[in-house]
Amino acid sequence: MITPYLLYEDVAGAMRFLSKAFGLKKSGSAMSGKNGELTHAAMKLADDLIMMGYPGPRYKNPKKLGEATQMLYVKVNDADKHFMRAKKSGAKILEEPEDTFYGHRRYRRRILRGINGISSTKSERANPTNVANSMPCGKAAVWN
Repeated sequence: MITPYLLYEDVAGAMRFLSKAFGLKKSGSAMSGKNGELTHAAMKLADDLIMMGYPGPRYKNPKKLGEATQMLYVKVNDADKHFMRAKKSGAKILEEPEDTFYGHRRYRRRILRGINGISSTKSERANPTNVANSMPCGKAAVWN
């Protein structure tokens, strides 16, 4: 299992946004620093867990750097419903929902502070034909 650990200067604020925009739920106990602000927490979406923490005062988040330095690919039950919730909650949408050549329906959005994410569901409308030939490396893993 691989668990993403995301860095946020405002862990409590990140938790509120991730809950409102994407439906994540708090998981387990959070930790606070000497000043009372959250320094570590975990959240879940269905059975999947992410952890997050405060990186310290010298940290420069991707937004300050001017580019994304990481991306999450999130499997959801319905990409269109997930998109509408994210958009309604104020998430910055980078790509509208679309069917891909590899059989997913997905959209891209900014999660928070310059971290990008893709939410995707397997699409019956998309036809993943000739996937291997269209990939630069000549190979592809089709996610079922």
